[in-house]
Amino acid sequence: MLTRKQHQLLLYIDDHLRRTGYSPSFDEMKDALELRSKSGIHRLISALEERGFLRRHHHRARALEVLRLPHMGTEAPVAALAPETGFVPAVLSQGETGLDGAFSEASVANDRQTVSIPLYGRIAAGLPIEAMQDDSDRIEVPISLLGTGEHYALTVAGDSMIEAGILDGDIAIIRRRETAENGQIIVALIDGQEVTLKKLRRRGSMIALEAANRDYETRIFPAERVNIQGRLIALFRQY
Repeated sequence: MLTRKQHQLLLYIDDHLRRTGYSPSFDEMKDALELRSKSGIHRLISALEERGFLRRHHHRARALEVLRLPHMGTEAPVAALAPETGFVPAVLSQGETGLDGAFSEASVANDRQTVSIPLYGRIAAGLPIEAMQDDSDRIEVPISLLGTGEHYALTVAGDSMIEAGILDGDIAIIRRRETAENGQIIVALIDGQEVTLKKLRRRGSMIALEAANRDYETRIFPAERVNIQGRLIALFRQY
């Protein structure tokens, strides 16, 4: 199954190749899908490569090759997500499983009760660090937690979110999104380098990243310096 954005991008690339004979630029793809940054396009292209729909020729500029298109009715776009409220920690200890629910971007295991999602290293809940993305590490998650969309997991490092029930060593389950509402806990990419888990507050043209620990100060940035990489939906904790 392709996500809605993956489906849109694949059809856009195919149409552009048929009309012009060459693949679109990252800026053109970003604008066509109405994304805020090119990093989202990189993720979508990588996902399409992994699923065998697209091939990227790394030694040629703007060289994308569509290998196949989704069959009508079998690779339908995922429905848009409904507006979501703030995060209330739901901590699952090791061994708990869910029952039924919608999912995408994950491998199914254990008779459809859990799915496997990538575990991308450690994220600072104190000082921000660069997230290490390595698809070789994965974690089993109850299907009922996920819903639609892409998901990944990060291990929390630090104590700046303890008053929100997020502890050092917890595994944060993240739904990929490039937008979020005030008060939601997000994965924020700062200046394209630093990654942190914080509560989002918008203040006019500025974005405040709030800790949930009175010992940490709120960090405030111009909106263009912060890219939202996803929203926290659940926590795993091993005792």
